[in-house]
Amino acid sequence: MAERSTTTGPEAVEAAADAALSLRERKKRQTARRIWHSAIALFAERGFDEVSVAEIAAAADVSKMTVFNYFPSKEDLVMSPMERHTGEAAEAVRDRAPGVSAVAALRAGFAAGLERFDPATGLSDDRFVLDVIRLIHRTPALTLRATTAWGRAANELLAAELLAQDPAGDRLRAQVAAAQLMSVRLALTNENHRRMLAGERAADVLPEALENARRSFDMAEHGLGDYGTRPA
Repeated sequence: MAERSTTTGPEAVEAAADAALSLRERKKRQTARRIWHSAIALFAERGFDEVSVAEIAAAADVSKMTVFNYFPSKEDLVMSPMERHTGEAAEAVRDRAPGVSAVAALRAGFAAGLERFDPATGLSDDRFVLDVIRLIHRTPALTLRATTAWGRAANELLAAELLAQDPAGDRLRAQVAAAQLMSVRLALTNENHRRMLAGERAADVLPEALENARRSFDMAEHGLGDYGTRPA
């Protein structure tokens, strides 16, 4: 596997967030992080179904009850960091400036995520992030939960936000637009995952990932047009 990026990514973001917290809150976050790292390391080594919560607690040097205090279920140990991003697309639409389209807001937000190597964009070569991706792909229960979370982001949160800002109140149009926009994000994220899992460095892929995002959101903005027309 290629050398990991060290100046950006999840650890840098977490360190910056920790600096703004009280000592008590920092300790709680550090405990949660230790439990999560211990769980992912064990899952990656032996498989999600082969590791017990008791074993995770022992590896993190906490009680089993402490694990459940931070992560209510075993699946949460893998999925909760990803699911914190579920509402980001809706937030980008809600918080956009006057005169900015939904497509433009999502395109700008995704590009910004790429530039900081945000795992939500798929462009992260952090070891633990890649282990989580592999676990989701290999574990049916986690695959189903990831699919459900993505569907909620599109069908509930983003569609609801688009509808709330549509003067015509066209529910179907909001749902179709949300599905299109989230499909663009999903396709881009999956392509970035593919390249990270193949061993490429996030920093090396960044320029092409940014161009892919620009082209893909442009397609959503301008429509398919004659794309896919069968030659005569």
